[in-house]
Amino acid sequence: MSDMILGDVEVTRVEEMHGPIGMTPDVFFPGSPKQDWDEQRSALVPDFLNAETDICEVAVQTWVLRSEGRTVLIDTGVGNHKERPYVPSWGHLELDFLGNLQRAGVDPDDVDIVVNTHLHVDHVGWNTRLEGQSWVPTFRNATYLMPKADFEFWNPADNPKIAGGVNQNVFEDSVAPVHAAGQVQLWESGHVIDGNLRLEAAPGHTPGSSIVKLASGSERAVFAGDLMHSPFQVMQPDHNSCFCEDAETARKTRHEFLGWAADSNALVLPAHFAGRGALEVERRGGSFGIKRWAPLDRL
Repeated sequence: MSDMILGDVEVTRVEEMHGPIGMTPDVFFPGSPKQDWDEQRSALVPDFLNAETDICEVAVQTWVLRSEGRTVLIDTGVGNHKERPYVPSWGHLELDFLGNLQRAGVDPDDVDIVVNTHLHVDHVGWNTRLEGQSWVPTFRNATYLMPKADFEFWNPADNPKIAGGVNQNVFEDSVAPVHAAGQVQLWESGHVIDGNLRLEAAPGHTPGSSIVKLASGSERAVFAGDLMHSPFQVMQPDHNSCFCEDAETARKTRHEFLGWAADSNALVLPAHFAGRGALEVERRGGSFGIKRWAPLDRL
């Protein structure tokens, strides 16, 4: 299904792209033993690990939520026409993401809220679009909710040390123009979006990494951002991706998050899971396992 109803909230997955990330497990998840991957291979192939190339597979996608009469987007992908020296394959793209949104019934001008779970390159790209020679907000009627900790961390004016890394140019072309337009609302610790949706801090991957919790009627779900990049991290939550800024905090946050999701019977919707995009988890001894999948089609 392309749409899922959770209580009073309609959820749609809109994909920007999916495929190999160009990294084998030992590169994507440094220090993770091959034996651990081999043990979980049946849960990973083919959606999350290519059996022939041993390359990890990911999706870049946006969650569209319709809640209390408003349209909410969670994360906005990589974007078009952008200069990305650190990840050349994401530079100068010409993708039909806005067409995919339209096919999901979403006009950019109808978006009320954009949530950036954190400010990495692949979560803020469609915040802006190129108009002539200028970057302008794509969703011109929306409030963009950004974690203050990430806004300060990734701002080159506040933290010159981050220049030239994975987020090179990202603040300048995908964050600052929205802030200059007066559309950014910064938040700390937590933020209530509406009666069904709440933002909570989940630091480690980045200083301001966050999740969106959904509670509507008897339904519970959590949009997990980059707390996990692969189902491998459900069974092996101690292994971080190579993009985590604070390794120890990321591990702690992931363990706490998975415990909450298991105990709450909450549906987990990570940002980058390709193929089967939503799952429930359960406690298994001192770790966790996949209880069931809730497949979502691509739009």
